Amino acid sequence: QVQLVESGGGSVQAGGSLRLSCAASGFIFGDYWMSWFRQAPGKEREGVAGIDSDRSVRYAEFVNGRFAISRDNVKNILYLQMNSLKPEDTAMYYCAARFFRPRLWDRPSDYNYWGQGTQVTVSS
Repeated sequence: QVQLVESGGGSVQAGGSLRLSCAASGFIFGDYWMSWFRQAPGKEREGVAGIDSDRSVRYAEFVNGRFAISRDNVKNILYLQMNSLKPEDTAMYYCAARFFRPRLWDRPSDYNYWGQGTQVTVSS
């Protein structure tokens, strides 16, 4: 049974940091491209960052050096270190898995598995 379980969300003030984790099970983690997406109320789900098993990465432009995606292929965990958080980063954050690197990493429909999400709230 495939499971992606996110954790680490919470409420922080602008300028603060959070580290999100996504524990994966039920599939061969190393065979999958992993990404973080987010969705704010009333907005479409958007890609935040993605990483291949060889640790090549992609970031959305709005990240602008503030976030870092990483993965532990032994523990089967995906991470997102978020620094210099802004109120506009407030959203539900999801991890997602796709079998092999997608052509467009930030297209939600390309992903095979999704977690249930973890809420991030940034106050000004």
